[in-house]
Amino acid sequence: MVRGTSRRVVVVKSPDPRIFEEAIFIVREDLFHRGVSAESVLAEAKKAAGSYLRKSAGPRRPGLWRRVPKALYAGLGGLAAGLAWLAFRLVGV
Repeated sequence: MVRGTSRRVVVVKSPDPRIFEEAIFIVREDLFHRGVSAESVLAEAKKAAGSYLRKSAGPRRPGLWRRVPKALYAGLGGLAAGLAWLAFRLVGV
């Protein structure tokens, strides 16, 4: 949606353009009237973008359960089913 007011924006370029080209931050209108420098605004924008990427990317290494092969899960499931069947046969159910 386009409005009739002008806004101040900070555009942070990506160091790796394969992921994204740029991040755009809309700056509060009263920010520069309070004596905040442009360098601190840019540093905060980079910090916010980095924080978002760290949260969104998740853990770099998969957990232990994701590293176990699916065939091992199937084998363990079959073994458990076989042991349960044997236990029921020995009990006489």
